[in-house]
Amino acid sequence: MPESKSKNNFLIPAIGTAVVIAGGVAAYMYFKGGPQGNVSDALNAAKIVPDEALMATYISTDPTVWAKLEQFGTPEAQKIVAKGLEDLNKSLSTDNSISYEQDLKPWVGGVMIALLPPNTVKPAQNTPQASQQSNVLMVVGIKDKIQALNFATKLKGQKDLKTKETDYKGEKIIETVGKSSPTYTAILNNTYVVSATEKPAIESAIDTFKGQPSFANKEGANSLLSQGVNVENTVAQIYVPDYAGMVQQVIATNPQAAQLPPQTLSQLKQVKSMVAGIGIDNVGVRMKATAKLDPQLVKFQYQNTGSKVVSEFPADTMAIISGQGISSWWTTVVEQSKEIPELKQTLETARQQLLLVNIDLDKDVFGWMDREFGIAAIPSNQGVLAQIGFGGAFVFQTGDRKTAEGTLSKLDTLVQGQSVNIAKRNIGGKEVTEWQIPKQGALLSHGWLNQDTLFVAIGGPVAEMLANRTGPSLDNSANFQAVTNTLQKPNGGYFYIDMDKTASLLNRFATAQQQPIPPEASAIMSSIRGLGMTATSPDKSTSQVEIY
Repeated sequence: MPESKSKNNFLIPAIGTAVVIAGGVAAYMYFKGGPQGNVSDALNAAKIVPDEALMATYISTDPTVWAKLEQFGTPEAQKIVAKGLEDLNKSLSTDNSISYEQDLKPWVGGVMIALLPPNTVKPAQNTPQASQQSNVLMVVGIKDKIQALNFATKLKGQKDLKTKETDYKGEKIIETVGKSSPTYTAILNNTYVVSATEKPAIESAIDTFKGQPSFANKEGANSLLSQGVNVENTVAQIYVPDYAGMVQQVIATNPQAAQLPPQTLSQLKQVKSMVAGIGIDNVGVRMKATAKLDPQLVKFQYQNTGSKVVSEFPADTMAIISGQGISSWWTTVVEQSKEIPELKQTLETARQQLLLVNIDLDKDVFGWMDREFGIAAIPSNQGVLAQIGFGGAFVFQTGDRKTAEGTLSKLDTLVQGQSVNIAKRNIGGKEVTEWQIPKQGALLSHGWLNQDTLFVAIGGPVAEMLANRTGPSLDNSANFQAVTNTLQKPNGGYFYIDMDKTASLLNRFATAQQQPIPPEASAIMSSIRGLGMTATSPDKSTSQVEIY
């Protein structure tokens, strides 16, 4: 049986602090878990969001989803989160009497946060320095009305809490003033609480509830809401039905933001819509994003790769970017430069400078990079790398060895005589050319790992690791496999970071600069084993990114 009007009036002002739930839910759930509110409810919540919303995010409050996070993270990281939750509880009420776990958790059933077009600046504020306030609408599901009323009873007794009630088309809007700026709330059909810091946002939500066009019916949004992205135990999903329009409108209404040049806007229009999701599976936190593209405007498409180049790097590689077809990417850049005068001028200047040393930028530098490539950072404390602790490694597979060798020969000749000695050395049965600096050793080395695979190494020790690797390769290392094995395949290559090795290096730099990393940041980094990302283009109208 529906609750009475008196109960409704009692409940509405009590939800005045709901505007803080969005951040609170995410922080709290990480540590303790929370109430039910599955992401499948996103479509229903979107039916209350006005269709002019630029984007929307739905946060699940399903406890089984958030409980998965308890499997990950160090005790130190969890202590930091616990401290954040303690601060959150203090911010929820005027007398520190409100607790998320006891007072909000029992009745909150999912949260949708929608970004509406920024409000118009008032005449008195209309100055070049004036900035727009974010216009955010929050839709909070009521899972348990009895528990919500219990919360209302407790909240109404707070000190320094003032409320004012108005009527809008038969629905009650309550202005609540506590510690911070006024908050406006309303209850719709005893099922959802809508909350915002701007009253017009609540009025728009009521109009939508009564039949005006909603975000759920907006062109492109319905399919995003219905399909989402495929991640296990979804924590949150983000829906952007008109990506270019969102960026353009936000910038156009912000006086402090630089206006987009036509060339940039045309590139943004390549992306029609986007949906992204965050989930937790048995091996960690996973993020996926899918963008729908305009095939008539897209000029570059990721080429799937077998990632064989990864096997050329040693297992202790700390970071790598791999992919395929740098030459194709370069062709796209050159094509786009025809529409961007600044870029075109930059490319022409680079071409002219290189021609002075008889190097053709298009042919000699990028033209032969037509197959797989890998760019990596490898730890080393020897030779010229002693101070920085790592060196660079570049591996290129090519179908045009002759041009690649010609380019390297020109570079060798160019640096010879510039206090650099060019020397040949045999490493692991491979002939390697070194650029040697007196008393410091090899600054740069290059050679061929096989008939069509070139390497360039920054630092002599890195050259030895590539040309005469004795241990396991990166693709066989336990950490690389743990991070990348569940990423989608085939793909356009990997971005990978070994956080243990990277954190150690960052700590070294911070200590040398006498600016140690804060304990909180160090604890979070130590709880992350690694980071992996990949991108694919199943077809010219779809681009997908996955992060683990």
